Amino acid sequence: MTTPLVLTFVGDDRPGLVNAISEKVAASGATWLESRSVRLAGKFAGVVLISVPDDRLTELELSLRDLAHTGLRIAIERGAAAEAEKPARIVSLGILGRERPGIVRDVTQTLTRLGVNIEEFMSGLESEPFTGAEMFRAKARLSVPEGLDLDNLRKALERLAGEIMVDLAVGEDASRS
Repeated sequence: MTTPLVLTFVGDDRPGLVNAISEKVAASGATWLESRSVRLAGKFAGVVLISVPDDRLTELELSLRDLAHTGLRIAIERGAAAEAEKPARIVSLGILGRERPGIVRDVTQTLTRLGVNIEEFMSGLESEPFTGAEMFRAKARLSVPEGLDLDNLRKALERLAGEIMVDLAVGEDASRS
């Protein structure tokens, strides 16, 4: 049997951070299944899903904690056993607007009220080509509950877009087909 582990890590950005973690994972016979990582403000942060044989679980946890002396902070969470999930309707969301505080809060409040779950979220700032104004751009993959019609989701987000003055685009998620 194996146990899924979700690792989150952050450390000062330098070559070898991912390798240090992957060495510990491989040495314990675990499998690196999925990950996302990024450099932010001079730090390197990420999240990793691994599967480790049950009899090597404690060994791996101790080995990963040993990386703290290198300045790499790792949190380890045991994942839930895989359940048979009902297929959810996955849609994509794009956001673009002038940067201002509260965009993420306002969008996520609306999604929460509708019972929509965020599967993946990425955001960043960029300069508008002609004016140089700071623009906020985000992309998300959303899991829409069975009872929520896509048109109703669009309408709710369009109302919000008008209030907070951003462009929002909702569509079927092509990566799930």
